[in-house]
Amino acid sequence: MLTITIGEDEFYDEEAEEFKTSGGFTVDFEHSLVSLSKWESKYQKPFLVADDKTAEETYGYIEAMVISNNFSSDMFELFQPHHFAAINRYIESPQSATTIYHAPGAPSRGRPEVITGELIYYWMVAFTIPLECENWHLNRLFSLIQICSIKNANENNSGNTGVLNPDAAAQQRELNEQRKREWGTTG
Repeated sequence: MLTITIGEDEFYDEEAEEFKTSGGFTVDFEHSLVSLSKWESKYQKPFLVADDKTAEETYGYIEAMVISNNFSSDMFELFQPHHFAAINRYIESPQSATTIYHAPGAPSRGRPEVITGELIYYWMVAFTIPLECENWHLNRLFSLIQICSIKNANENNSGNTGVLNPDAAAQQRELNEQRKREWGTTG
């Protein structure tokens, strides 16, 4: 969660001929699957694509991230550039100690899949990730999904041990060769 505090500022209103105050509030933000889903529901397009967002769409996402009850969109007028920079840093933060390395020269898997909120919910269901995780920082949730995918692939390749077993792979290759000879096929 990110909390931004907008300090109270006093100014003189010449029309009313009196001093007034503005600001003096805090806003809590959460970059999560819930925020993403709210935004995609409103704009009816995928959020996690490389396309540039309009100013309205950008403010729309920041507004979807708000978890404070006391926020209205006119409060954006009191935000300074450093507040928006803090929001951007928060969105880009990995929020995890996990580092996933990709093998150098690993083949790409074709065209990248467009990731939407529904696809992320599917992954959560497929990996039996509790629904409460929809409120996690989105990058942390992606790390968990990647770990589940890697561990699931490793378990499927090594007899459910979670570790690749070269002996089992060699035995499988030998069994496949034996079957090809028996059946007179090439594979």
